[in-house]
Amino acid sequence: MRAQDSATTATTIAVTTSDRTGDTVRTSGDVRISGTARTVGTETTAGARSTGGDAAAPARGAAADTSGSRTDPLPRGTLLAALGVLSFSLTFPSTVWGLESFGPWSLVAVRSTLAALVAGAFLLVGRVPPPERRHWAGLAVVAGGVVIGFPLLTTLALQTSTTSHAAVVVGLLPLTTAAFAALRTKRRPSRTFWCAAVSGAVVVLAFTVQQSGGAVSKGDLYLFGALLVCAAGYTEGGRLARLMPGWHVVGWALILCLPLMAVGSAVALSLEPVHLNAHGVIGLVWVAAGSTFFGLYVWYRGMASIGIPKASQLQLAQPLLTLVWSVVLLGETLPLAAPLAAVAVLVCIAVTQRAKS
Repeated sequence: MRAQDSATTATTIAVTTSDRTGDTVRTSGDVRISGTARTVGTETTAGARSTGGDAAAPARGAAADTSGSRTDPLPRGTLLAALGVLSFSLTFPSTVWGLESFGPWSLVAVRSTLAALVAGAFLLVGRVPPPERRHWAGLAVVAGGVVIGFPLLTTLALQTSTTSHAAVVVGLLPLTTAAFAALRTKRRPSRTFWCAAVSGAVVVLAFTVQQSGGAVSKGDLYLFGALLVCAAGYTEGGRLARLMPGWHVVGWALILCLPLMAVGSAVALSLEPVHLNAHGVIGLVWVAAGSTFFGLYVWYRGMASIGIPKASQLQLAQPLLTLVWSVVLLGETLPLAAPLAAVAVLVCIAVTQRAKS
């Protein structure tokens, strides 16, 4: 096509088609002249690709058009975080299945050993260098809370507590973690935050007392202890995740526990009986590779993509998902208090997330 001369200036406007010549790609936009749509445009260098011939490429020095189509990382990050929540929600049912074949100490030790071997393989393939010496103390807290303490205490609790009961109690974990984080960072959250956090704790305490016949059971004590150690591990892990990729934190915490857990596996397996069946093996594999490594891996990747606040909103569904799995996979009958208490805790968590610090 030929060039059009401007009616007011001597500037020549190049009218192009969508053809491609050599290393030059021409893109076009729409301009209406006397009711007729004509295309004018500018040349872009090699590598710029037209999306159907309708996207206008900005000239040199001009502001870029942000309204065009582009790949948004939000859907992928949301999917990864959602996969993490789904993996975590299966932890308690898988633990109950694992206890069909293994004793509690054997299950925890073998679980951590297998997860450490998987993490070590990923770190080795990725050629990830060891953390700096100053980070090892924090990694020890993560290992003690997330890798050893929480799995061990919840496994001991699930010997006497139902999965649905444990899901409601552990649903308080985000509030416990937020309180630990506030103390660790010496921040002062608002009164609304603390009112909601205390309200959630009161709901869980009332639920445990009501379900235990007016007293706190031994299983509940294990669960409360699991809340504390896991919250400490999450808080320290969150601090370290600002200094290194989150999955590196999890991987090195697992590696730190490997010598102890390998010895513990040998001792526990020699002392506790083992009765292998399909449920037991599936439960062990899932809590090792699924919950402990894969779940934390996709969770941290998704959280890095969409941010902690949005990821935390997704985690609100975890206790309710665990209640569903307890019915579908374990055949448990839910007392009416379980879903009601879980929803009440979720409301309290949502309020704390919206409360300004």
